[in-house]
Amino acid sequence: MIVSDNFLAIATPVGSFKGAFAHGVLTGLEQCGIQADAYAAASSSVIPATWAALGQAAELGADYWIAGWEALQLPNQNMSKVMQRGIRAFSRSLKSSLFDVTTPTLYIATNQVVTTEAIELTQTDRAKELGKQLMLSSVRQDRSWVDKHLKFALFSTRSQNAQRRITANNYPAVAYASSRIMHAWDLPAAIEGLPYVDAAYTCLCPALAVAQEGYREVIAISNEPGALYQDMFHLDAVPDQWQHTKIHFIRPAMHLKQLGVDFTKASPAGLVNAYQYGQECGHNFVRTWRRN
Repeated sequence: MIVSDNFLAIATPVGSFKGAFAHGVLTGLEQCGIQADAYAAASSSVIPATWAALGQAAELGADYWIAGWEALQLPNQNMSKVMQRGIRAFSRSLKSSLFDVTTPTLYIATNQVVTTEAIELTQTDRAKELGKQLMLSSVRQDRSWVDKHLKFALFSTRSQNAQRRITANNYPAVAYASSRIMHAWDLPAAIEGLPYVDAAYTCLCPALAVAQEGYREVIAISNEPGALYQDMFHLDAVPDQWQHTKIHFIRPAMHLKQLGVDFTKASPAGLVNAYQYGQECGHNFVRTWRRN
């Protein structure tokens, strides 16, 4: 196994079912012997990144995504319930090994809701309408509501700040908070009694966040072709260099809809296609990266 001596971090993106691609990339990197010093995740990529930190992304595999899709087809189910159940089911056996001193650091991105006005919206049945409004604001590239009411929060298994440390007890809450996009997730998110919402409002992929933590190289995975933007408002792209940190990108060459996967709609075959395509992209990246 190749273990980076360059303080390597791998950052994975938001994307709901599109996350099958990013998970495939993690598997491809793992199959090539790449293990990072840190894994940083947002939203639907949290569970795959967690397993990748343990060297088990391939073991989780495409079955994880198919299980989520199948659960969503059951009566009285929604994305919130499926996500919460998946987090509980796939994190239960990880609690001890995740915090071992030899395990790479895990980072999870989310957003704390910091104003009374926003808490009254995000934690009630008014959240769905707010979420839809923010989707429209993203088209207009208007980030003003987010700038006023949300604060980016990066949790990690080794944080020196106790309020931002991932523990065995709060891991499910942090994982769910990272994924709680308001227009599609009904159930509110809280960590230690404080309200949070999806990472995407300020962070589509925590590549810059881990660069700022001091890692010398970052592999940033995107579920979309083209530029990887810092947040859903598409105002600023993630650069390929931040101070002394080199940021490498792995992205699909096509929209994943062509493979049968969208954010909240997919088919089992599409999920397998996206996962396998991610593996291929991971393998291809390593071949080029090693030559450089």
